[in-house]
Amino acid sequence: MSHILVIEDEDAIRANLRRFLQLEGHTVSEAANGRDGVEQARARLPDLIICDLMMPELDGFEVLRAVRGHPATRHIAFCFLTASAEKDTRHIGLAQGADEYLTKPFDLAEMRAAIARLLNSPSCGD
Repeated sequence: MSHILVIEDEDAIRANLRRFLQLEGHTVSEAANGRDGVEQARARLPDLIICDLMMPELDGFEVLRAVRGHPATRHIAFCFLTASAEKDTRHIGLAQGADEYLTKPFDLAEMRAAIARLLNSPSCGD
């Protein structure tokens, strides 16, 4: 299956995502803050990044800019998973290059469908 990097500062959410993704057959890497997430993205080149928006070190927007701004990572599919459901924030995230924007709490079927779309889309990150 695919390799997914989860960048999330809340331990419980990160652990739940890891378990769900592993049960779905994916290999999972984790980072507890944006700076570590960018480093892991560059070192491991995952197929998909699922990233919180509000985090220490670098926020999700900064992570997205770093990922899209680096030649080795710009093609990686990128999904925000955040508690911020404001339309403006969603619009900004998608306009800056995120491929998907999901809000917490998330539905497992919705997450599964988004992952399938992102991993099967040849244009993600272009």
